[in-house]
Amino acid sequence: MKSQAPNSSKALSSGRSTGTSIAASLAILLFAVITFRHVAEWLRFLTGWQIPSIGNVGYTLTFSGFAVLHGCASLGKRRTLVFFALSAVVSWILEEIGVSTGWIYGHYHYSNLLGPKLGLVPAIIPLAWFMMIYSSWAVASTLLGSSTRDASEGVLSRSLVASMVMTSWDTVMDPGMSRAGNWVWEAGGAYFGVPFHNYAGWLATTFVVYSLFGIASRYIRPERVSIGDASFFHALPVMCYAMVAMDHLFVQSVPELRVVDVFTMGFATVLACIGIGRERSTKLN
Repeated sequence: MKSQAPNSSKALSSGRSTGTSIAASLAILLFAVITFRHVAEWLRFLTGWQIPSIGNVGYTLTFSGFAVLHGCASLGKRRTLVFFALSAVVSWILEEIGVSTGWIYGHYHYSNLLGPKLGLVPAIIPLAWFMMIYSSWAVASTLLGSSTRDASEGVLSRSLVASMVMTSWDTVMDPGMSRAGNWVWEAGGAYFGVPFHNYAGWLATTFVVYSLFGIASRYIRPERVSIGDASFFHALPVMCYAMVAMDHLFVQSVPELRVVDVFTMGFATVLACIGIGRERSTKLN
């Protein structure tokens, strides 16, 4: 019986490797869909061509699916499940409190454009939080020179940088989305109709999620993952963040926010791309 143990271990390792490969392949497939969606949006804006769109809900489902699969392939299934659960639960609870009281983000409510609701919050919103939280976390990891697998290291610094990176996303997203009727700021706000209170709420929400995940990761045994071109694969969430930054530069319902986009999301993207380039150069040497 003892002689079978190594074979069982090899079989288990082989199974995990196969699972990682499948998750990585599916993540790359969804990344291609995300890329196509962004390119189609840019062409539609620049040329006026009538190109079919997957819409906000379809985009959120695709992007969040990519984030989950990419996390499974790079962080491991257990850590990704915890990351997703923390993000979804914390964001839903704080949004529910926020809509009910106005304490966290300011006084607002959601319309019916984003689909069915869980309480006062559309069911799609926790997924949207995770797709943004995961990509921003990957950008922050790159900015700090940390691999995404070092989830339990540098918790405070990574949580702070990641929350800033993600909140910068909302500075260019929120005014346009609210003007499109997805949600309504009941008293308006000084920042293109959005209250500054909202951004304090975003910083607090994301900092809590990142901190809890970093602490939880210390108690979750890392899984062995093996990916072909690891540097390319780990760069995919950063590339998604970069495409969103380009989106807000080209397809922007509030033209003034193009300047904000360049010096927030754009600046973070440039620094992250430089970091990725240096990492690849170091490995090649």
